[in-house]
Amino acid sequence: MTESVGVFNAIALILSFAAIASYLNHRYIQLPQTIALMAISLILSLMLVVLGIAGIIDKTPIDAFVEALNFDEILLHCLLAYLLFAGALHINLEALKGVIGQIITLATFSVVASGVMAGAMFWGIATLLGFNVGFIHGLLFGTLIAPTDPVAVLGILKKAGAPKTLETTMAGESLFNDGIGVVIFLTVASVAFTGEDPVLSEIGTFLLLEVGGGAVLGLLLGWVTYILMRPVDDYSIEVLLSLALVSGGYALAISLHISGPIVVVVAGIIIGNKARSTAMSETTRGYLDNFWELIDDILNAVLFALVGLEVVAIQLDWNHALVGVFAIPAVLLARFISILFPGAMFHFIGLLPFKRDVLYALTWGGLRGGISIALALSLPASPERDLLVTAAYIVVTFSVLVQGLTFGNLVKKLFT
Repeated sequence: MTESVGVFNAIALILSFAAIASYLNHRYIQLPQTIALMAISLILSLMLVVLGIAGIIDKTPIDAFVEALNFDEILLHCLLAYLLFAGALHINLEALKGVIGQIITLATFSVVASGVMAGAMFWGIATLLGFNVGFIHGLLFGTLIAPTDPVAVLGILKKAGAPKTLETTMAGESLFNDGIGVVIFLTVASVAFTGEDPVLSEIGTFLLLEVGGGAVLGLLLGWVTYILMRPVDDYSIEVLLSLALVSGGYALAISLHISGPIVVVVAGIIIGNKARSTAMSETTRGYLDNFWELIDDILNAVLFALVGLEVVAIQLDWNHALVGVFAIPAVLLARFISILFPGAMFHFIGLLPFKRDVLYALTWGGLRGGISIALALSLPASPERDLLVTAAYIVVTFSVLVQGLTFGNLVKKLFT
């Protein structure tokens, strides 16, 4: 009983804060909602940290509350499924087919290449600043910061006004690159903290099962749900079926040790295209869109409020923070090079046209978000973990607040 009351109180507190902050932003600040929520939450959290350091307040219960939230579990095993499905619903399948080559390249080669480059630069920066960090821990930082965050990217794309091709490419990349990124992160983490050397064939098998298995299961579950929806003309049942698809599909994927994000993304694309066009009435389409848009808005508000709040859980060290500041240009440079190389190669052989404007937009618009923080927080306790968490938090904060705020203006400048 006590535990359930504690969970309810936590949910009530977070929802209340998100609602009040959203209201204040809508009335007075008028920034994009996700950015405003993170900024307000971050400012309040930093104020609490400063007051605690000054001895004005006892920060112990606040620390305990934030730690008990288990941010990595909340995001990776709860919020992420619904946010990904809501985003995938609005991916046009025909438009996706037109940029599938770019998406596959960005979600595979670019994730791996940017992770290696960012990790190597991070290790060099940390070493120059006096930290005794192994190269493997540098790679670990690179792998957790390499995938673009679908929640952050999709939230910004809604208001950016990017060309449709660029929008579809960025949305598709952010939705699909988590499967690759998480597998690589888990592989490097096993080496860093258990000392076990991975076998290349085992990595390939793991990747195939995670990503390939996720795609197959998502296709199967999405198609079964479409068949169930087709003879029904009742919006409440069809919306409930979509909710069951996300919840049950993600839970099944976890139990089968395959990629839950890939499952819900593939299923979402099927429901958003096939089921929407041939299995739903106009009334049902309206209710389905409104329901998932509301879910998306509420969970985005909760997520970015939590991201700002998580600064309380970080062991603030100014030397750690300095590494994080220098990691910002390193991550951007790694992203730039990882897109430039395959883009130039495809352009040279005449396979895909590639323009500098697209390169700049993809680099600056490749936002990092809560997933990177969740992966960092999932690491076992160690001196390296504190450094990685702090650096990841600083890079994510810059990405969301600076890149997110300026991306719309960059798009207008590049494409108008």
